Amino acid sequence: MTNSITAQLDGRRVELFDLRAFAADAGFTLEAVPYSGRILLESLLRAGDPKTATTLGKRLAAAEDPDVEMVFQPARVLMQDYTGIPLLVDLAALRDRAAVPDRVNPALPVDVVVDHSVQTDFAGRPDAIARNEALELERNQERYEFLKWAEGAFDGLRVIPPGRGIVHQVNLEQLATVVAHGPGELLHPDTVIGTDSHTTMVNGLGVLGWGVGGLEAESLILGLAQPIRVPPVVGVRLTGTARPGSTPTDLVLALTERLRRENVRGLMLEFTGPSVGTLSAPDRCTIANMAPEYGAMSAFFPVDEETLDYLLRTGRDPADVALVGAYCKRQGLLNEGGDPAFGRVIEFDLSQVGPSLAGPSYPDQRISPAELPKSFAVLCPETSRTSSGVTDGDLVIASITSCTSTSNPKAMLAAGLLARRAVRRGLSVPPHVKTSLAPGSRAVARYLKDAGLLDDLEKLGFHLVGYGCMTCNGGSGPLNEGVGEAVDDAGLTVAAVLSGNRNFEARVHAQVRAGYLASPALVVALALVGHVRTDLEREPLGTDPDGRPVFLADLWPSDSELRALEAECVSPDLFTGEPGAQPGWDAVATSRTGTFDWKPDSTYIRPPAYAGVVRPVPGSLAGARALLALGDDVSTDHISPVGAISPDSPAGRYLKEAGERSFNSYGSRRGNHEVMARGTFSNPRLTNHLLADGPSGGDTLHLPSGTRLPVHEAAYRYAEADTPLIVLAGHSYGMGSSRDWAAKGPWLLGVRAVMAESFERIHRANLCAMGILPLLLPEGRGWRDLGLTGHETFDLELHRIRETGVADVVADGRSFTVRVDVRSAGEWNVLLAGGMLPYLATRVSTGGAR
Repeated sequence: MTNSITAQLDGRRVELFDLRAFAADAGFTLEAVPYSGRILLESLLRAGDPKTATTLGKRLAAAEDPDVEMVFQPARVLMQDYTGIPLLVDLAALRDRAAVPDRVNPALPVDVVVDHSVQTDFAGRPDAIARNEALELERNQERYEFLKWAEGAFDGLRVIPPGRGIVHQVNLEQLATVVAHGPGELLHPDTVIGTDSHTTMVNGLGVLGWGVGGLEAESLILGLAQPIRVPPVVGVRLTGTARPGSTPTDLVLALTERLRRENVRGLMLEFTGPSVGTLSAPDRCTIANMAPEYGAMSAFFPVDEETLDYLLRTGRDPADVALVGAYCKRQGLLNEGGDPAFGRVIEFDLSQVGPSLAGPSYPDQRISPAELPKSFAVLCPETSRTSSGVTDGDLVIASITSCTSTSNPKAMLAAGLLARRAVRRGLSVPPHVKTSLAPGSRAVARYLKDAGLLDDLEKLGFHLVGYGCMTCNGGSGPLNEGVGEAVDDAGLTVAAVLSGNRNFEARVHAQVRAGYLASPALVVALALVGHVRTDLEREPLGTDPDGRPVFLADLWPSDSELRALEAECVSPDLFTGEPGAQPGWDAVATSRTGTFDWKPDSTYIRPPAYAGVVRPVPGSLAGARALLALGDDVSTDHISPVGAISPDSPAGRYLKEAGERSFNSYGSRRGNHEVMARGTFSNPRLTNHLLADGPSGGDTLHLPSGTRLPVHEAAYRYAEADTPLIVLAGHSYGMGSSRDWAAKGPWLLGVRAVMAESFERIHRANLCAMGILPLLLPEGRGWRDLGLTGHETFDLELHRIRETGVADVVADGRSFTVRVDVRSAGEWNVLLAGGMLPYLATRVSTGGAR
């Protein structure tokens, strides 16, 4: 059976592809297939591929490795502005080269949520949000003009303006339907591909989706979905009952630690077991949000009654919610108990989770509050340096921010109640701590205000600063007055704490080395202390006006208080209604042309240098040199920073020469390849082993001359000599964000291959999408184990790599074999074409895209 059928659901006549009937006809038990696998089966049926669906269904029902390639066409694509604008710049450049420009047009709905550009320039004051939003529009006028042009030029593209919320929370509260309406009366599961790694957050609502790089999304948008290899589906079986007083952040940090250790990199996870039903939908979304941090492709929670209740609680039409329930029940997509078959199951006991933070550098470095001083001492053994009242270990940023926790009423109300009690006990935040509150949506601010808690947070300096990623994404703005100067003068090691999902060195702020992830309530508690040299379990947060110590336990709210307050203050009407006028956005100019009118002197939006260049993979690379030699856990933040541009950096000098006085951030300049090439590998905390061990400050060694140079300048010299470049790296190269600029930037620098011990999923795909070879070093052996120093000259034999999957390497007489880490036919096609844009340009010119 491959055709849709007509059915009656909740009194409505609809069409659907009958999963139960298909499974019966194909000879496997649908109930044995993981729920995420059932969604993939429906996608295959809708695409007219019952043969692959049969193979996939049988293997999943038998708890086998799927080992199947399939084309996954999502219901929609979701983008934020930092990744969305460069993607649209690429599409605009493709339109310039297309004989029929209108062929470069979305084949499915696309949403762009503008949430990354607002920065925490102003904080700790009542007018902070107004000032930050005004400055955002002033800085980003040209980018927003381009976005408005794109919305008018491309069919099916919708821009959700700044000030509405963080993309993933907007997805949860407004965009996700769980069941989507196709042509006519056809119903099918809502699925989404996003250009942000935390797109997985919506998995907590039973919406299957994951993050990809912008280049892969371009192909999807144009209706040219690339085949993916379906990875194994691993069950994470939850048991036990959460301890009283535990938070969703405690749970997700414990899971992140455990799942990283279990090596679930690139796998699909599905949560199952008796304790799934004890988690609220926001709790599930918090867990799903962090999938990139534990390395998974997806982290799926099947639809159940809690999912349906969440849709009602967030103001969805009851009739639509009833139809969602009826469809999921009819299709075997409603979790009513019982576990599917999994080839591998990871048991996780909720009762073992205690109070948690993560840091000082990675999300999987889980610690208890008592271990905080010890963890900081790893970075800074001596804490005696002081300058202008700032000391090693002082907390200089405390931010309630990010989609991860600000989507969760329990977490946000706990922070508000802790703040209220701290205020009543007379506690305050030291002046060196920059405090901020950046909710994921306006609904969060509304229920905090209705509960009377917003005033208490503001009395501690946690004023609203904007509705966007802000501090979590490196848009933390300057430190409080005098603090940054003190840090630089004495070379201090200072800390930040945020309720976000990433804490890589220098991500939050270039002057902050130690970053800690914590629940919103613990962010408030640490802000009161003002430093990370304290045992939060045994030492007081401060003293009240009578000199009595105030401990964390004195302020911590009970679960019953939180349940009662949530029931009282979080209502469906908070999530509905018009968002209100936004005069600044409405005043942004736009044009109605079919192709974009590029400004030749723009420092924000330029035709990308890689758009018209075809650089296919050669038969061999002779005389290649290592641009950098890196260690383990190099993140995309290390490769392509997102935060503020230093005036003294190569990118800063370029902008000064162009007459710019306000540099904005690397993320906002992603429409300009000149800036981004100069920013590649410029993170001050990146350690390049071609130089002495320790942070290299964005420099490398130009090997032929032995000269230390900025990476961009060294790459320029290599290009003048026609020297191809490689990068050496260790484990988990490219962890973190989905940003394709971490592949585009190296391409612009002349990098042709990366040799690493392992790659993170999205970045590996991004390398393929730029025509850069992802090469795996011999198993169990790093580049230093092979006797390499990085100073060698490399010759790579690449003939027949698609057939053999390997390449032979000779480095100054030392020979070894590397494996090409390409996972699907689609990736091979794109890689060997020289990257996604040459591939798409060819398909568009031959009529292969709409």
